[in-house]
Amino acid sequence: MTAPLHCARGIAGAIFVAVSALLAGCSNTATVAPSSPGAILPAGPAATTGNPVAPSPTTPAVRLRSGARWVQADWADLPGWADDRTNRVLPALLASCGHPAPAWAATCNDLQQHVLGLVGNDDATRGWLRHALQPWRVESLQADPVGLATGYFEPLVEASRHARPGFRVPLYAPPPDLAARRPYWTRRQVDTLPAARRSLRGSELAWLRDPLDALLLQVQGSGRLIFVDARGRPQETVRVAFAGHNEQPYRSVGRWLVDQGELTLEQASWPAIRAWAARHPDRVDEMLWSNPRLVFFHEEALADPTIGPKGAQGVPLTPGRSIAVDPQSIPYGTPVWLDTTEPLSAAPLRRLVVAQDTGSAITGAVRADYFWGWGETAETQAGRMKQPLRLWVLWPR
Repeated sequence: MTAPLHCARGIAGAIFVAVSALLAGCSNTATVAPSSPGAILPAGPAATTGNPVAPSPTTPAVRLRSGARWVQADWADLPGWADDRTNRVLPALLASCGHPAPAWAATCNDLQQHVLGLVGNDDATRGWLRHALQPWRVESLQADPVGLATGYFEPLVEASRHARPGFRVPLYAPPPDLAARRPYWTRRQVDTLPAARRSLRGSELAWLRDPLDALLLQVQGSGRLIFVDARGRPQETVRVAFAGHNEQPYRSVGRWLVDQGELTLEQASWPAIRAWAARHPDRVDEMLWSNPRLVFFHEEALADPTIGPKGAQGVPLTPGRSIAVDPQSIPYGTPVWLDTTEPLSAAPLRRLVVAQDTGSAITGAVRADYFWGWGETAETQAGRMKQPLRLWVLWPR
């Protein structure tokens, strides 16, 4: 998802991180190449950018980026490092090596030369990583190592090629006059003004059952549509990907519900939003219209259903091994050791992932949006994820 979930990609509001599936999954940003890791400075909160300064023998080195501090760490600092099925990160890492930054060219070349000896072998993979890379703890510029993990996923929604009973909610491709009217019509105007509806006539890609399904696709920035016949039998599955938006500001419907006193910040989640809508069908439009942002899509063939949508780096996302980050903190293509917990069980979630996406809600040094994949389990986990987080980047030596 180039917009993770491509909030619609870039739609999510960071102020309301509790609704992670609505906020975090947003990346409709352009593909950006990873940048250099920054100047090396002595560790300490007062370190600032400037000429590189060699660390003392007892002080770990620090690399400063525009949005984060990287503090040199030891492999023993990575909690759970020996327990991860590290080999499973190879597909994501190799995908990122298809778009390597200059700092990664030699390392990616070495990985590609050794990959056949690593496949299926966690110990060998860990050995190569330790040989080729150096861990760095990610902190805020104020030296805070704790941040936030949220989750996103690729929605799977039933659809119809034509409007018919039960399928009355349109999903749009970019209309012909999108560039001529800036900003474009708001969500409310599209629903209520004849002139706005005329502008979009003929741009319908598909028709959905539920307006919340359309909103979810727009927030996530991409998704899968299962086209069904009149008897509900699946006919084909396609992917819809982010293709633009109306240049109106994004407003979180979860934040709106909190402001209305309908939910507390702690209660707010995608399942809670759906439950509220089911109890208050007469107010669903009011809730949806609180977010003027409307997202447009293009259709893609889903030749291989095991391959995820593309992230902001321009490579397919791997369930459980791809994350969205703030590229001012962590460059795309960087392996990252993630230390957090699962949203429902609170079990440790410690594994090697790759920074391959971003979103407007994904800002800050220690910030990650974890890609759960697609299907009901992914939606359940992503919709409830809001966990404390620590991160370590692995950078070429």
